[in-house]
Amino acid sequence: MEIRRLCDEVRQIAYEVHVYFGQGHLEKVYENAMTHRLIQRGHEVRQQWPLVVYDEDGTEVGSYFADLFVDRTLLVELKATRTIAPEHEAQILGYLRASRQKHGILINFGSYRFQIRKYIL
Repeated sequence: MEIRRLCDEVRQIAYEVHVYFGQGHLEKVYENAMTHRLIQRGHEVRQQWPLVVYDEDGTEVGSYFADLFVDRTLLVELKATRTIAPEHEAQILGYLRASRQKHGILINFGSYRFQIRKYIL
């Protein structure tokens, strides 16, 4: 699937989850709901996808777990906070660099207003 259409579909599903559940749930509830709905629509979804971080000489120096990895193309990081903060943006950009992926989406379900941002590395 073309990345723009995939991003549009993820955005629509996230909005539907936001409308249905509202704010106030733990991040894991939104993660599970997103996974369920994406799989229902035929997408391959990996939850808590491990990302290894390497130093310039190839030495493993740490690891992360991205919330969702959709269709082996799109990293999705979910939050349930009052608002998207600079550290959340730094986190997804770090995940994109670590995974060598090009496209990512940051979604915040904790605000009364739907918040979503797309990132391209």
